[in-house]
Amino acid sequence: MSTPAGTPSKTPPNQKYIKQFIFYGALGIPEVDISSYRLRITGLVDRPLEFNYEQLKALPQVTVAKPTHCVTGWSVADTVWRGPSLPVLLKEAGLKPEAKWIMFTSLDGYDTPIPLEDGMVEDAVVALTLNGEPISLEMGFPARPFVPHIYFWKSAKWLTGIKLLEEYQDGYWEARGYHERGDIWEEERFKSWGKHERHSVIKRALGL
Repeated sequence: MSTPAGTPSKTPPNQKYIKQFIFYGALGIPEVDISSYRLRITGLVDRPLEFNYEQLKALPQVTVAKPTHCVTGWSVADTVWRGPSLPVLLKEAGLKPEAKWIMFTSLDGYDTPIPLEDGMVEDAVVALTLNGEPISLEMGFPARPFVPHIYFWKSAKWLTGIKLLEEYQDGYWEARGYHERGDIWEEERFKSWGKHERHSVIKRALGL
């Protein structure tokens, strides 16, 4: 069997490359009024930030040309995401020392967390474009986070909120058994899989 052009030589465990995205919409596709759209960075920060779409486009943009990996087992090799740097935005907001988790929230009510350390990697981005074009509505227009080493369900479509938390909280799929972190190389698909464990779970197990 042939593999799609551009397939990387190293593939995360139990992933297979396909040519095109498979679309999911757990809560449906919302209507987006771009004139009233806002992305807010809140929670454990010194300076809460708010951006409209034009302001996001006017920020310095970074390009992340890396494959996209879905927790269901498919991957797309030739994906180029571009938008403001997530770690730069977080630093601009001024992270409080107790901040340990990021909760992404969406226009449709969807939410999903990642550890702060994963959001601070150099190639984490608030993506506005995919392969040179604005992200389509089906794919999450106007913005979605992309962290290459984290499964794609953590890339919340129609992103409206980035909230910094001290303690872990379940998001939509995490409440249904999906992993707290979702690292592709550790194959952290579900909460019983992978090596990453949050401190709050360990503390509860020890009765602390």
